[in-house]
Amino acid sequence: MDCVEQTDTNAEAPSVIDRYFTRWYRADMKGKPCEDHCILQHSNRICVVTLAETHPILQDGRTIKSINYQISNGCSRLNNKVSGKSKRGGQFLTDFAPLCRITCSDETEYTIYSCIRGRLLEVNENILETPDLLLEKPSTEGYIAVILPKFEESKSITENLLTQEEFEKRVSERPRSQRS
Repeated sequence: MDCVEQTDTNAEAPSVIDRYFTRWYRADMKGKPCEDHCILQHSNRICVVTLAETHPILQDGRTIKSINYQISNGCSRLNNKVSGKSKRGGQFLTDFAPLCRITCSDETEYTIYSCIRGRLLEVNENILETPDLLLEKPSTEGYIAVILPKFEESKSITENLLTQEEFEKRVSERPRSQRS
């Protein structure tokens, strides 16, 4: 009788995010406790800005009232126009450039920031029509924006960000009242 190697059919394959992206975090954005952002960095330099799983919007069964990409009277992230192979025309963002403002049903407002320097490639207009995507699938269909760092800066953009291990350690050190 031949030996047949048994494989665990219940073992889940890693998600697309886990396979192709590196997770980076910005904790307590602009000094606001628990307002954590997550940046998913692909090997091709593209970065996807999402909410970290510890962000207050994703806690306590909150619901989203509105999402607004209008940053100021003269600046809307929805007006971002990118063209060509080198993605010309996208708005240039600094680390602390606001991407959008999210208002929850309890009237709490949160500003989501880019966290990295680069060119804005796109914002997720789907969350305007279906805000629950942000709550249910923050790392995939509920992402906030896609940013392309400058080639020469692509290695250094993560200097001010935390690795997943560093982020988990920071979260575990928070006072219990701040933890989810």
